[in-house]
Amino acid sequence: MALDELKSALPDYAKDLKLNLGSVIGNAENTGLLTQQQLWGTVLACAIATRSPRVLRELEPEAKANLKPEAYTAAKAAAAIMAMNNVYYRTRHLLSDPEYGNLRAGLRMNVIGNPGVEKVDFELWSLAVSAINGCGLCLDSHEQVLRKADVSRETVQEAFKIAAVLQAVGATLDAEAVLAE
Repeated sequence: MALDELKSALPDYAKDLKLNLGSVIGNAENTGLLTQQQLWGTVLACAIATRSPRVLRELEPEAKANLKPEAYTAAKAAAAIMAMNNVYYRTRHLLSDPEYGNLRAGLRMNVIGNPGVEKVDFELWSLAVSAINGCGLCLDSHEQVLRKADVSRETVQEAFKIAAVLQAVGATLDAEAVLAE
């Protein structure tokens, strides 16, 4: 299993990451907070967002095996659109001139309106990617949509826990690969 490969690749000093990887992905289906589609869509979108070749290479086949083709494509679309939106909206928010908030974005974001899967799932994946990319405005926006759809805080938290752990695993494995050269 790819999860075991990632865990065994982590150095001893990252034991907490090994344990967390097992709990946020390996045990996530047991909590009942995420459906299988929500779990594996979040894993795939976050694996892409980490920009870690190793994390993506290990987790993508399992995500693909656990997702219907339309969900697999939608999770990749969430990672893609949020890569753009997180930069745009984070920048607009961070600039001290509030007038940028009044300007039309003029960027195409059609996939958000028609992602090919349940809106809640796409919003959850977008929130998780936004956590990795650090866009507070996007995090708030997606969290509000999820909460209005009666998604529990615990479910939202599961998504950003997956994001946090995969980001840390990716950073650690990529650093170890560089140090081993």
